[in-house]
Amino acid sequence: MLRSIMHGTLMAVSLAFAPAMLRAQNTHAHSDTTSMAGMAMGSAADDWKMEAMAKHMAYSSPRPLTPADSVRAAQVINELRQAIAKYQDVKVAEADGYKMFAPQIRNQPQYHFTKGWNALRNQLGFDPARPTSLLYKKDAAGQFHLIGAMYTASRRTSEDALNDRVPLSVARWHRHVNWCITPRGDSDRWSETKNGRPIFGPLGVATEEECRA
Repeated sequence: MLRSIMHGTLMAVSLAFAPAMLRAQNTHAHSDTTSMAGMAMGSAADDWKMEAMAKHMAYSSPRPLTPADSVRAAQVINELRQAIAKYQDVKVAEADGYKMFAPQIRNQPQYHFTKGWNALRNQLGFDPARPTSLLYKKDAAGQFHLIGAMYTASRRTSEDALNDRVPLSVARWHRHVNWCITPRGDSDRWSETKNGRPIFGPLGVATEEECRA
């Protein structure tokens, strides 16, 4: 079954930590690592993951960068950093209600630890210190390292309203689309692969035909 999902019925924007930021539009669309938004994917060996993930993403429209946007984005980042500094230890995050999204999917480019209560509140309003998800990367030893956070909003939220939350000139909101998911009751199939690559989920097949097969 092919579905379009983002933690239920939500839009999301990921904010990555960058020491010098706000020059580029977005690392989803550009390679400039000084942007505040995007997903750190690792080495060139992960290129296929980036290509696969791109088939499952839909984005908001970018806007021209303004001085006011830079100021607003810096405020959001500063509030976010202060709020989640304590979550460098993933166990602290878990104790505070953040749970790993799709734990059945192994070797994810980055791991989302989501707090359902924050997701609900973020459908109604926005607080930079209240991210829906924390983003972690796992090192070779299996240790999680905090690399950023993600906010969500209702899928009915207009782009103007999204821009009020986080400027669209600096970060692009996205939806996860065209996920192939396992039939109900067959959740143990999430780890299935074809030619060494996942079939299901954010790195899986992206067409109805492939999914039905």
